[in-house]
Amino acid sequence: MKKIGFIGLGNMGLPMSRNLLLSHFTVYGMDLNKEAEMSFHQSGGTIGVSVENMVEQCDVILTSLPSSNAVEEVYLGEKGLVNLADSGIVLIDTSTVAPELNIRIEKAAEKKGVAFLAAPVSGGVIGAVNGTLTFMVGGAKSTFDKMIPVFNAMGENIFHVNEKIDSGTNTKLINNLLIGFYTAGVSEALHLAKNSSLDLEKMFEMLNVSYGQSRIYERNYKSFIADDNYEPGFSLKLLRKDLGFALGLAAKNNVELPVSKILFDLYEEAEMNGYGEKDMSVLYKKISEQTTTIL
Repeated sequence: MKKIGFIGLGNMGLPMSRNLLLSHFTVYGMDLNKEAEMSFHQSGGTIGVSVENMVEQCDVILTSLPSSNAVEEVYLGEKGLVNLADSGIVLIDTSTVAPELNIRIEKAAEKKGVAFLAAPVSGGVIGAVNGTLTFMVGGAKSTFDKMIPVFNAMGENIFHVNEKIDSGTNTKLINNLLIGFYTAGVSEALHLAKNSSLDLEKMFEMLNVSYGQSRIYERNYKSFIADDNYEPGFSLKLLRKDLGFALGLAAKNNVELPVSKILFDLYEEAEMNGYGEKDMSVLYKKISEQTTTIL
């Protein structure tokens, strides 16, 4: 198991694929963005291969893609991975998609005798760069066990949730639902603090050793809000997408999440107001500007 294909060399996929190279795997990379491909190539990866070539050459193919539509096309399209793959290859999707899509891909892969794991990640771009990602994997335990060296090359916390293919995705959606709450809470709390004449840096020092501490508070404040720089690590539109999937999961299980619905509306409004491409921490700026306008 030395040859790996990687489709999707974006903010997450590029550093993940580089870490595979550092672990001495031979890695074939592919992305619509040719600059990303060239950056991968400069790191020692092989580019210029088609999906057909990748399926023929590789033992494992991973994907890191921005949307359910992209994942569906790459896996289930006429020239997608499932149609082209033969038994013996392992397909691993690290994207966060609708759980129903995990199930559809697994069923299609089973018909071809192809192993498939749904393995969304948490840890952001920093985790991808540092190789400290958390993997939440759903699918056959026997396949998961064989893929441990691959996961270990990219992550630090590797979990097999259970054999239900969408179990990892469902866990990730609950994780991101909490991130949505934390980000909104940090945004409103810091807005209140600023308008109460409190020094945000000094307040962080105090709350960081109090029960108000959270990893999202540290991330959003230290890496983005304090510098008024919202170039995306994890964009607001992607968080909004995941919140929508979480609400879909709740509806499927007849679970009522009234506060989560309000939260989703808040992020949807922020995206409609032009904040979607910025980091999720930009919600602080949106709330501050909206309140200023109202006043």
